[in-house]
Amino acid sequence: MIDPRDAGIALRLAGVRSVLAVSSGKGGVGKSTCAVVGSLLLARRGLAVGLLDLDFQGASCHTLLGCRPGFPAEDRGLVPLEPVPGLRFATIASFIGERPAAMRGSALAEAMREMLAVTRWGALDFLVVDMPPGIHDSALELARVSPAARHLVIATGSRVALAVAARLLRYLGEAGAPVAGLAQNMAGRIADAGVSALAGREGIPFLGMLPFDDSLEAATGDPERLVLTPFAVCFDQILARALGHDLALSR
Repeated sequence: MIDPRDAGIALRLAGVRSVLAVSSGKGGVGKSTCAVVGSLLLARRGLAVGLLDLDFQGASCHTLLGCRPGFPAEDRGLVPLEPVPGLRFATIASFIGERPAAMRGSALAEAMREMLAVTRWGALDFLVVDMPPGIHDSALELARVSPAARHLVIATGSRVALAVAARLLRYLGEAGAPVAGLAQNMAGRIADAGVSALAGREGIPFLGMLPFDDSLEAATGDPERLVLTPFAVCFDQILARALGHDLALSR
């Protein structure tokens, strides 16, 4: 049966030139920080950028941005918030606040489909999506409604994170979802060779290493400080490698 929301999603994404999904096999590797900092860096380039927090069970982009998302305005759909100039932002936290969102299996994909169907992004150069951590239907759903969306996968050098990242990469490959590359976070704290070796084995680009940055905690909630951290300086280079030709066309 055809889902009537599919036509709505196609309409909402019609003006979005490129979708970058920031993904991870497990939580706690800094995926949401990468999504938020990446969005801010793109907006600072003067680009039209959207940030969609689909990490329903652990929504944290609003905390990183330092905003308290109220219910969005409605105008033939939901109008994204604008926590900083040039950045449009949508999050489940607008609807549930800080209450837990207990969802199972396909419920995550259903909630994701609903968010995509009702949010009016307008014309965007880039839509950055903070994906739920793990391996589940949401990646398949994104591949279905936005086949050109590319995944930037974040991992650390720990054996546990590497094992789960390997499974996620294979899952994305089986789903036919394009992978922009693999980046290592918290470099210098854990063995630094495993992530690049994993990228080589899976035949995807290794985009680089991000330092363990103590200044991130103090900068959380302050977008201006976030983009000036050593982490952001390094991530700007990783972002350029991940987006490549698309970023060059936006200049």
